Amino acid sequence: MNRIDQLFQTKSSRILSIYFCAGCPTPDGTAATIQALQDAGVDMIEIGIPFSDPLADGPVIQQAATTALRGGMSLRRLFDQLADIRRTVHIPLLLMGYLNPILQFGFEAFCQRCRACGIDGLIIPDLPLREYREHYQATAERYGLHVVMLVTPETSDERVREIDRHTGGFIYMVSSAAVTGAQRSFDEQKQAYFRRIDSLGLKHPRLVGFGISNKATFEAACKASSGAIIGSRFVTLLSEAGGDAALAIARLKEALTKD
Repeated sequence: MNRIDQLFQTKSSRILSIYFCAGCPTPDGTAATIQALQDAGVDMIEIGIPFSDPLADGPVIQQAATTALRGGMSLRRLFDQLADIRRTVHIPLLLMGYLNPILQFGFEAFCQRCRACGIDGLIIPDLPLREYREHYQATAERYGLHVVMLVTPETSDERVREIDRHTGGFIYMVSSAAVTGAQRSFDEQKQAYFRRIDSLGLKHPRLVGFGISNKATFEAACKASSGAIIGSRFVTLLSEAGGDAALAIARLKEALTKD
């Protein structure tokens, strides 16, 4: 069974998924960051593939991608760093990145390398559902990879249900239509969006991402779904800690419980 499915079968609430950009702040820190996050009790990890034009990301993750690329990070280097990760890491791992570098690598070759190093799922924000179904779904499923799709406040009920029918793992519920970046709270408009998605009776679990950085936003995300995805805030803390992921996740967890 896919590790993402195993996670949601054993834990239905307060799941904590952490995103970081491979190659930032140090070129060779990927495996150590993953290990530190697992040791700290993180439930799932999204490993960002740096790209020169990350349209859905705010300035924090854009800067992280720039740093990683300048340091020589590439998909081949990332896969080399992940080659032995399953010797000690058992939690679900996803790769999150844009379609262009994946297609340059070759989609099937990319999926082959994902399976070889134990990747469980993919998040490709600029891959439309229709294109995924027509050109990539069969290949991803052949290699046991869940492709997770994003929904936003602008996504229609019909499209949300279509995503629920044709993708795997969980639904990534973007908290707003804006780019990534920390927020202090979720307003009533966002709460109404959460309630609307909840009312659809979807078969897949949901996680809320974009803007989660403190106790208020974390608790709101957990109330609206099975848990939260935190990216920008952790990336900032990781940079401030000089790449010390154990220190960064400790500071983040403190922020998530502090009034």
